[in-house]
Amino acid sequence: MTQFEGVLFDCDGVLVDSEPITNGVLREVLNESGWALTQAECMQIFIGKAVRDERARIEAETGQPLTDAWMRAFYARRDARLRAELQPVHGALEVVVAAHRHAGGRIACASGADRPKVVMQIEMAGMHPYFGDRIFSGHDQPRSKPAPDVYLAAAAHLRVDPARCLVIEDTGTGAQAGLAAGATVWGYCPEGHGRAFKGLAVHRVFHRMHDLLDSLTPEVAR
Repeated sequence: MTQFEGVLFDCDGVLVDSEPITNGVLREVLNESGWALTQAECMQIFIGKAVRDERARIEAETGQPLTDAWMRAFYARRDARLRAELQPVHGALEVVVAAHRHAGGRIACASGADRPKVVMQIEMAGMHPYFGDRIFSGHDQPRSKPAPDVYLAAAAHLRVDPARCLVIEDTGTGAQAGLAAGATVWGYCPEGHGRAFKGLAVHRVFHRMHDLLDSLTPEVAR
């Protein structure tokens, strides 16, 4: 396979199975604030996005301002639930180890979520020794995904041309960010339909982490 010089991972839905937990809590607090949403509706609206990026819609639906206090309360409840329930995506740790070896340590996590959450999740999943300080949040960049800023920041930190990077994403929003950065994007789609990447120039869609493991370490994985 192509020898990528850097491998950049999204976090939620790629490394850890956090989306149902986070969106479950988000649905609860939005319902309490006056916006009645089903779980499916909440997932459709917010997957791959920062909550603050939907500020205008949240304020319109709830009739309340999206305050820092509201966000702190949401983060606190979300993080407590994550600490109690979070599990890594099956096979993700093996993939991270293989990518670390494949790229000579030049791997990073580039997430649209707030950095404390991403660091907490990576530590819980046992992946922190492989990422170290190479953890990036869209909250710290001028623009969030689907803008490429967080992937460009990660590639710059690794001192790798984005065109020589592989991005692993599970949402259309994230895939757009990786493509806009000029990277090769592979889409993770455990459900098997791949609709999230429809119309996007995603190079490959895979359905099991071990498919990615086979690609990164064919001589070992088989």
